[in-house]
Amino acid sequence: MEENFRDSIGTITKEGKRAWINPKKPSGRFYDYRKYVSYALLIFLFASPFVKINGHQFLMFNVLERRFNIFGFPFWPQDFHLFVVSMIIGVIFIALFTVAYGRIFCGWMCPQTIFMEMVFRRIEYWIEGDRGAQMRLERSSWTGEKIRKKLTKWIIFFIISFLIANVFLAYLIGSDKLIRYILDGPMNHLGTMVPLLIFTGVFYFVFAWFREQVCIIACPYGRLQGVLLDNKSIVVAYDHKRGEGENGRKKFRKNEDRDALGHGDCIDCFQCVHVCPTGIDIRNGTQLECVNCTACIDECDHIMDSINKPKGLIRYASEDEITNKSKFKFTARMKGYTAVLTILIGILVGMLFLRNELEANILRLPGQLYERKDNNIISNVYTYKLVNKTAKDVEDVSFKLLSHNGEIKMVSQDSFVVPAEELAEGTLFIEINASALTGDKDKLKIGVYSGEELIETTITQFLAPRSYN
Repeated sequence: MEENFRDSIGTITKEGKRAWINPKKPSGRFYDYRKYVSYALLIFLFASPFVKINGHQFLMFNVLERRFNIFGFPFWPQDFHLFVVSMIIGVIFIALFTVAYGRIFCGWMCPQTIFMEMVFRRIEYWIEGDRGAQMRLERSSWTGEKIRKKLTKWIIFFIISFLIANVFLAYLIGSDKLIRYILDGPMNHLGTMVPLLIFTGVFYFVFAWFREQVCIIACPYGRLQGVLLDNKSIVVAYDHKRGEGENGRKKFRKNEDRDALGHGDCIDCFQCVHVCPTGIDIRNGTQLECVNCTACIDECDHIMDSINKPKGLIRYASEDEITNKSKFKFTARMKGYTAVLTILIGILVGMLFLRNELEANILRLPGQLYERKDNNIISNVYTYKLVNKTAKDVEDVSFKLLSHNGEIKMVSQDSFVVPAEELAEGTLFIEINASALTGDKDKLKIGVYSGEELIETTITQFLAPRSYN
């Protein structure tokens, strides 16, 4: 088989110009399954910023204020280690699925694929028609009908892009703030409106013009799959043994005995190519551009039905299964990924259970030494920061010294309130008799109380003169 198709991508002509792809409208059982999955994920995407659990937005990624909500759990900069572990788990999870099932994420769950194939492309079919109608429209002159169809499509694309940009803004700044900005009017929040329009333009550019180029050129996952896939990975594959036979593929002729002539089941109809959203020929084998969308499977199954041949000429299969009839096995490589994934998930769950709802940090004021006072008292000055990670106020907060006999004096009031999902900070003094100290740098254990209830403990350092050792 010639491999020169791998020397260039299908969306670029020999002259280096853009080769526009007008895929045929897909249909079939896999396409129906993908629609159900896609619409469920779209509902999840659009609803998540507006759903609240215990007063917390279900999903929020407020990078500017460094506040994150994941599945209703609030995370602060102090929880960054949890975020890192979660990201590592996500990467390994995708790697494991790629090793086992190829680029299934791209075809079934990737937002780019879902929006492109299940939203924008379906609108395009509705306005301009199927593959043939779209190609004729592109070649035709700018008549009133062409202008009307193009303008209608572009306006709808822009409106949807604007809606997507607003939803993403709700993830970034919070749905409550977004709704308040909308009610206040865009002119009162130009600092937000301008970036919103920029992102609208980006989404419009991607889905109206750049399209499948995102998967082929921009997305690094296509390159990653080349490293992760092997001949045991299950991918959308063409059964070349059955399709080519001994004497290769051949156009279909009625009442012809193809088996006797040594020809395979592939009738070279090119329907699998016409329906492909990235314009490849799946019969050439696994390729960078293939997103495992299964459109070619549905189309080939339909053709096989029409010529009374068994389905599955193109199907989910591994290279080993097609070549050697080997069944899928959970390889040592997959077991390794699974073991690492299980360990990391266990670590993350443990961290989440150990995570405190109120986090306290008490640190000596930088550049300040101890102070000697009457009656052999040594005093240090500290700053405190309390982060309330809950949706309720923590009231009547006070500090008590647990490790030494001494006194904590607040600069302002003796007790205070830490507001819900807010940070409280201030200054305090710790005074200890020198006879109670064991060195010039003692470690103090301080309890944080809400009323009489101990809700958190923290450790800090107390500085004293060396002569009191």
